Amino acid sequence: MEVAMPPIALLARKVGMTRIFESNGTVHSITVLEVGPCKVLRVKKASEKDGYDALQLGFEPAKEKSFNKPELGYFKKVGQKPFRTIREVRVDAEVAAKTEAGSDLTCSEVFAVQEFVDVTGLTKGRGFTGAMKRWGFGGFDAGHGTHEYFRHVGSIGQHSYPARVRLGLKMAGHYGNSRKTILNLRVIDMVPRKNLLLVRGAVPGPNGGLVVVRKAIKVFGKA
Repeated sequence: MEVAMPPIALLARKVGMTRIFESNGTVHSITVLEVGPCKVLRVKKASEKDGYDALQLGFEPAKEKSFNKPELGYFKKVGQKPFRTIREVRVDAEVAAKTEAGSDLTCSEVFAVQEFVDVTGLTKGRGFTGAMKRWGFGGFDAGHGTHEYFRHVGSIGQHSYPARVRLGLKMAGHYGNSRKTILNLRVIDMVPRKNLLLVRGAVPGPNGGLVVVRKAIKVFGKA
């Protein structure tokens, strides 16, 4: 079975959240994303030695002093100025054939108002966190018989078989800083001159965090 390749994705920065009001009084929570422009550093094609179709994108120009010699050598090889972030996004053969290295991709060229997008980013890191906050446990009964055990995990032991703590048990540990994708966020508005994309709903990560925006792959019936 042939697998459908995802459409072009662009790199973006999460600016923050706000809200907008419709004429009928409906309120929408909006996340503002600064999408691109992304420079196409290289086009990989399955018909050539690469074996797959993809675009290497550069985002946010940076000063040369921020890079070492091997990194600067790569930018010199592709004939582009240094970029702070480089990501490779998979595309289908048709998109790879039409895209040229050195071209710029902007949000207005790739996305449209009222369509759905998927946004991928790193969630906020919360460090070492207890089980209640990490997994949403309710805690123990706060009656008179409970002493100093209100926020504990509870028993983690087993019987003589398997005589060990089972893998995957929900316990305290590192929380956040994980890759998450939010599906089917509707594009409410766009400001092309400032490369801003306004999507309805929340996006993973802090303000200023790097995210990847692509057209929705699994669009629900509401589309």
